[in-house]
Amino acid sequence: MLTTPRNNLNKVLILNPKGGCGKSTLATNLAARYAQTGPAPTMMDYDPQGSSMAWLERRPGDSPKIHGIAAFKNSMHATRSWQLRVPSETVNLVIDSPAGVDHHDLRELTRDATSILVPVLPSAMDIHAASRCIADLLLVAKIDRRDRKLAVVANRTRKNTKSFAKLMRFLDSLGIPIISVLRDSQNFVHAAEQGLGVCEMQPSRVKTDLEQILRIVEWLDAWPERRQDRASVSNIERKPRFGPGMLRRQTVGSV
Repeated sequence: MLTTPRNNLNKVLILNPKGGCGKSTLATNLAARYAQTGPAPTMMDYDPQGSSMAWLERRPGDSPKIHGIAAFKNSMHATRSWQLRVPSETVNLVIDSPAGVDHHDLRELTRDATSILVPVLPSAMDIHAASRCIADLLLVAKIDRRDRKLAVVANRTRKNTKSFAKLMRFLDSLGIPIISVLRDSQNFVHAAEQGLGVCEMQPSRVKTDLEQILRIVEWLDAWPERRQDRASVSNIERKPRFGPGMLRRQTVGSV
């Protein structure tokens, strides 16, 4: 990532090295919601398949604006930093990451991210891939759980199935928040075909799916509070827990 750090930029990274887990669906629906509420967000697509950019091209001209950056392309006529520049008016940046991210790219992508979302599907292969992804985030990218910037989205789920129960047990074991459970719904397919988000479709038709997208947005929008809480905790941790001789006096007094 070559974007210049900005204190007011909500940088949302959607990450899972396994393809087909719904990263682009999540990215486009979040971008559509942010476009609906304004100001115009930016969506950056690192995936060579270009699914998010293709969705943006299908988007109706009268829809709320979304600025798109095809980060998977290398231009011969501009520097990389110029190609990846984010408009100054952007306050919400949604990044659709590629499959198969190496350790160097993982560190670059996660740098300055305010939130990292890992979409996970209910299958043994996807659960295994997600566990490796989260391990890399914690150990390679050095994401601190206490920063509360990492969350999981269960995707394409069907409740009351064994695979769903297994997925939820796995996610619960991670100690990382599950902020949304997206069902296996044709509403996401129909929206994608039209270059829309479910938030832009007939409300009565998408009520259940929209509720889950809004839950994600609510969690994402709380990033300043999470950052502030973390700073407060860090300040407390830096203060000496015992004054001079305090430990000795407590030990003596307890005898």
